[in-house]
Amino acid sequence: MLFALGEPVAFVALVVAFLLGLLLRAFAIRITARALRLSDRRDPVSPRPREDVDPFGAVAAAVGGMGWGKMISVDEVPRYHGRGRAAAVFAAGPLACIVFAQLLFAAYVILFPGNLLSFLRPSDVLRGFTLPVGQQVLLCLAVGLLTFGLLALIPIPPLDGFGILWSAQRRPGVGMQKMRLWFEDKNIGVLILLICCFFPFTYPFLLAILDVLGVLFLRLWG
Repeated sequence: MLFALGEPVAFVALVVAFLLGLLLRAFAIRITARALRLSDRRDPVSPRPREDVDPFGAVAAAVGGMGWGKMISVDEVPRYHGRGRAAAVFAAGPLACIVFAQLLFAAYVILFPGNLLSFLRPSDVLRGFTLPVGQQVLLCLAVGLLTFGLLALIPIPPLDGFGILWSAQRRPGVGMQKMRLWFEDKNIGVLILLICCFFPFTYPFLLAILDVLGVLFLRLWG
């Protein structure tokens, strides 16, 4: 997001998109867990900052363009009702953000038919692309939520994609156990993600990854 400081409107919209992504993820995960009877119905579904905000994810959002929410350990999601239900809990947050982003893209295309989605990449928007105010706000919200959801689907801790991958396996093998040890318990996953946020400074690896994952969505609406 710091890339967008030259465009104050874009910067504020991207901050709002990140916070909205955290809220949507929290609601979706807790509502899904309750609906699938994997959590106590008395547990509140409202967001809880201490449980939803990852400081490293916030740093990544500031430096690399987008970040992530606090990791949910695979031990917190029981699998006694089936692997599919457990995987659905981890998938709920990212998918909710991606779906909501599509609604924003639809509104953007309807309100601004002469747009640049056929040419823009997600990184262009995350860097603060110059547009009229209304168009810039809506596009930043859409791209911000899209990239939040797509980043969360990458299957390494601390991202939700690892929970999906772990839950989908009948019995996680030695390789997965070692991956969890190094990437989750020893925080190698966070370190790798932060490195991707900082280097190379002009076009961080994280932005390149988000471009690859997200450019198709922009072209579909272009």
